[in-house]
Amino acid sequence: MIPPSTVGSLSTVSGAAPLVVGESGGASLLTVVATIIGVGVLSQVLADRLQVPSVVFLIAAGLVLGPGIGVLKPDQLFGSEPIATIVGVSVAIIVFEGAFNLRVSKLREAPSETVRLITVGAVIAFLGTAAAVHFVLGAGWPLSLLIGALLVATGPTVVTPVLEVVPVRDRVAAALETEGIVNDVTAAIGAVVAFEAIRLESPTVADLARLFAERLGIGVLVGIVVAGVLYYLLRYIDLSPGSAPQNARLLVLAGAVVAFGAAQELASEAGVAAAATAGIVLGNLDVPFDHQIEAFNGDLTLLVLSFVFITLAALLDLQSLSELGAGGLIVVVVAALVLRPLLVFLSTIGDRYATSEKLFISLVGPRGIIPASVATLFALELDPADVAPIQGGLLTPNLDPSGVLVGIVFLVILVTVVLEGGFARQIAELLDVIPMRVIIIGGGSVGRALAKRLEDRGENVVIVERDTAVVERARNDGFTVHVGDGTDTDDLLAAGGDNSKIVTAATGDDDANLLIAQLAKSEFAPETVIARVNDPDKVDAFEDLGVQTVSSTFATATAIDNMIERPTLSNWMTEVGRAGDVQETALTADEFIGLTIREFDREIPAGVLVALVGRNGDNHIPDADFTLRRGDRLTLLGDKQAVRDAMRRCQAGSASA
Repeated sequence: MIPPSTVGSLSTVSGAAPLVVGESGGASLLTVVATIIGVGVLSQVLADRLQVPSVVFLIAAGLVLGPGIGVLKPDQLFGSEPIATIVGVSVAIIVFEGAFNLRVSKLREAPSETVRLITVGAVIAFLGTAAAVHFVLGAGWPLSLLIGALLVATGPTVVTPVLEVVPVRDRVAAALETEGIVNDVTAAIGAVVAFEAIRLESPTVADLARLFAERLGIGVLVGIVVAGVLYYLLRYIDLSPGSAPQNARLLVLAGAVVAFGAAQELASEAGVAAAATAGIVLGNLDVPFDHQIEAFNGDLTLLVLSFVFITLAALLDLQSLSELGAGGLIVVVVAALVLRPLLVFLSTIGDRYATSEKLFISLVGPRGIIPASVATLFALELDPADVAPIQGGLLTPNLDPSGVLVGIVFLVILVTVVLEGGFARQIAELLDVIPMRVIIIGGGSVGRALAKRLEDRGENVVIVERDTAVVERARNDGFTVHVGDGTDTDDLLAAGGDNSKIVTAATGDDDANLLIAQLAKSEFAPETVIARVNDPDKVDAFEDLGVQTVSSTFATATAIDNMIERPTLSNWMTEVGRAGDVQETALTADEFIGLTIREFDREIPAGVLVALVGRNGDNHIPDADFTLRRGDRLTLLGDKQAVRDAMRRCQAGSASA
């Protein structure tokens, strides 16, 4: 994304000596690489331990090692061209990985709101930030619009680490992820257009629109072509049976870099669009080894993310930030606390999002690597003759245009990453937007099978297990596992017992399951406590103590009986959680209150039946003329996606939806 021939470092912008490739020798270069990788991995581990987005520690490490104590000087050791190339490839991998994990099914959670967020919201951020820079810092409109275009981007580099430690609902995650990926593309291309407008003589709106369309079109086209080639190779070419998963991972990695590089050669900043397009298209196709590809991309992204943020933070000249003074802080406040909430609330008009969720999205919009790297490039290429000197604005002295460009972009990045990213979990807990947890004690085959079904329905599941081998297997299967003893109050609390709605004791020890169930009921009072009973003779003892039970003996016998007497129903129930689903939900949406079942069926998606209606403790099999009331518990049966859509419709206006 940064042409090697033109990019340099932030220290060059501020007047440091020219860069010399390999100036400090091989040993020093090896030390720097080892330091960046070591500190990056340590930051990731520390972030996971403290449940804080890793980007916070990566930037802090770069600032300390670079401008802080001066032991890390990547510009002198690498040189400008290697840094530019590595940053560009790293951005391609990061953007591709985020796009690959963005599923179209997730976008259905809030399609209209997401579209408004990346269109109306982006325009508000662009124009509002430009106006703040113009009136507060005194910059001319061309430079102000360039900065405004850059600061539209949030980006997967900062959003993904936040969502890894803040398990918000799917609709909130979908909005943030989609905004980050799409706005990275639009911000990069929009900034190029704004920069060209500075250098062109009397550019017209048609000229600018053409520049934007060319870069976006080239990126999308290259991305689709690369995704198509990768799909064909993965689906129809024998990749060698013995090492097919490894070859698939390497092919996809190469495809991401090729898409980026090819588009970048055709048009500056088209590479970001190509990487994003290739990731989205390929991620939503039925490709083999997709789970292995996701895991590989994720691990690789952690490494390149470490390099990019530590390196760019180490290059930062803190003096350029301090020169912005109070005016710079005012721009940050306007961008983060005025424009961001405004664009989010306008984009999410309606009742699909609860107010607390809108506030969370408003307060968590950290800026990413795209603004940092592109601002560095433009600061170097900016001709003083093309930009009028800044005479100073509100609370600011006279400023150098290049210094303002780099300084304000990095100031917004630093403040939003540290405050919004670093405190994202605390913000989420304060606003109560983290869905309540389902805690499963016991990570054996029963616990993992149950966790898989619950996670497929969007539940926030945590497995509690103390056996090292079982913990490792459950984590390898992708589950969140808390290492601890389910019979210990402190371990249950650490696993989220105080924010649990369901606790399930699923170990193979009946005595342990009984103790866990009693402990959960007395200490945390979740909505539901269920215990697995292995010995059917102990069922009565559990139920005498008020514990709901599931006997594996009785459940197996019932399943076999269903296969004998009701084979069709048995086969369908086996498929529940895959193609079909059965869910119970409370009816709270005003639009359905007072409707008959016949009228209700016309309003909900096709492929859904109302099997039962629970009211005042009684269950009814409703006929077509049965009239619905507020608070009825509806059991919905049918196609998986249709059932989910019907549930959201029934819960419209409910914060717990």
